[in-house]
Amino acid sequence: MIPWHPLRFRPLYKQYLWGGQKLRTVLDRPLDPNGVFAESWEVCDHGADQSVVLAGPLTGRTLRELVVEHGRELLGDAGWRARQALPSRRFPLLLKYLDARQDLSLQVHPNDAMAARLDPPDLGKTEAWVVLESEPGSVIYAGLKPGVDRPALAKAIDEGTCADCLHQFEAQPGDCLLIPAGMVHSLGRGNLVVEIQQSSDTTFRLFDWNRLGPDGKPRALHVQQGLDAVDFRLGPGAARRGLVQPENGPAELARCHAFVLHRHALTVPRVLGGDDRFRMLTVLEGALTLDGDPLDEPLARGGSALLPAAAGPVRALPRGRAVFLETHLP
Repeated sequence: MIPWHPLRFRPLYKQYLWGGQKLRTVLDRPLDPNGVFAESWEVCDHGADQSVVLAGPLTGRTLRELVVEHGRELLGDAGWRARQALPSRRFPLLLKYLDARQDLSLQVHPNDAMAARLDPPDLGKTEAWVVLESEPGSVIYAGLKPGVDRPALAKAIDEGTCADCLHQFEAQPGDCLLIPAGMVHSLGRGNLVVEIQQSSDTTFRLFDWNRLGPDGKPRALHVQQGLDAVDFRLGPGAARRGLVQPENGPAELARCHAFVLHRHALTVPRVLGGDDRFRMLTVLEGALTLDGDPLDEPLARGGSALLPAAAGPVRALPRGRAVFLETHLP
């Protein structure tokens, strides 16, 4: 029998052309100062991209191995049922950080029904962004302006003016934006965000700002697939902003069919879990220790952990004041 405990994983870094250095300078990651680091995948089970356990009796095991061999204990009843319905039976969620030194492409993700028809089939991708840092003037593009239909968007893409069709707002630290599958969106330059999403990496690029990829050629676009994926009923996206944060209690930032996202601000210990659900945690401010964590160091800013359902109630102890995100299934 496995003595279940909080799981800490080795981050996986993605070096896309739009990335920068904030994973190193803001989150204190030991990264090459000359590199371009766009994403840090904190909890993931997607094909060859696998979280690997850092400490404890499960050291060296991948998240996929744990899901396959101990899925019921790891995921809990709701997670186990959700996993059984997935095309690849993978862990259902993915947690990452994104550093946008440049604008990301204007893009859209398919819903579950469309993604299931892909070859190979995938999950749809509904996601949420929580802004950790934002430079002055940095924006987020989220959703189409009222009245923009498929012919109008297709024409704007062809003319290179599709950004004019999108709602945008200036980002602020603490903003939370829920991006349902089918919403056209882009993360603007100067933003560092946490992303919680369905475990999918399917993205349709509609426009890429006419820039060239590392090979000196334009990156591939997926215009027809993207237009087919757009849900033209959604309209503009709105960030949750100014939400009152109860001290030592949770504030709900987002809720959808795929996940529930809370933000905590703790100055005293709090018990998490114990309801037969797994939890993903990541720290935004301060530091936190978790009872039973075999890694002999606190979760500092940017640190993440997975609480298996079978770990039962886990006490979180802040070092001073700690602000962190908690994600679980609905």
